[in-house]
Amino acid sequence: MSNPAAPPTLLGVDFTCAPSRRKPIVVARGVLAGDVLRLQALQAIDTLAGFEALLAEPGPWLGAFDFPFGLPRAFVNAQALGADARAVIAELHRRCPTRMAFRALVDAWGNARPQGQRLVHRRTDTALPGVSSSSPLQTRYVPVGFMYYEGFARLVAAGLAVPALVDGDASRVALEGYPGWLAHALIGRRSYKNRDHDDTLIARKDLVEALEQGRTPLGLRLKLGHAQRDALAADASGDRLDAVLCLAQAAWASRRPGHGLPPDVDPVEGWIVGAGALS
Repeated sequence: MSNPAAPPTLLGVDFTCAPSRRKPIVVARGVLAGDVLRLQALQAIDTLAGFEALLAEPGPWLGAFDFPFGLPRAFVNAQALGADARAVIAELHRRCPTRMAFRALVDAWGNARPQGQRLVHRRTDTALPGVSSSSPLQTRYVPVGFMYYEGFARLVAAGLAVPALVDGDASRVALEGYPGWLAHALIGRRSYKNRDHDDTLIARKDLVEALEQGRTPLGLRLKLGHAQRDALAADASGDRLDAVLCLAQAAWASRRPGHGLPPDVDPVEGWIVGAGALS
């Protein structure tokens, strides 16, 4: 039985909607003591069933997940999907039993709209310091729409608490993370992933160094072992580093009243940890 007085295990999750051995979901696990965030382990999950098992782990834990927890209100209202996040994902899966059916629904709506207004954003997507996250309606290139479709449905089915969106087990808490804004705060617009080049390797090393030295808006310092440091720098995909960036966002949220979320979170759009609160 979990101890409700124990500090939560912290998770940072770099998600993919179609995990495999080549491209797994990556989970960074850590604990926070004062201002020091210690990375305990990196875990690779190569199936969605494995992701479901992660969500079922007993608490207390708090995780930041790198996928959208909501859809833009303009799209939700136009499709009459529902008045809150739980209703929206349930109705979306009822109407669209596959990811490709979801893409078709988005395309039909977007193609009837003026150019430049097809992949609309949520308010939180443009409230990030220095960057804008992709629209949750994007189902090509980086298919964050598919990540929402597969990921958020599983959060709800697992009975998690999703602050401001879904009531659930208060010992298992899920927040929407976005590693891109924290990476931008540390190294600007330098590329650090998806290329095995000298410049991206240097960028990953600089990111790790900044996290270890506490040069972030989060007020935290990352504690790593030598092997962990090498593993983060060597991963050309950047997925391990993205999981650690989400872990840092979870740690920041764990120390804030209401997890640092604003009081007026749209119940269908959700909110990214730190958006509008950090610079």
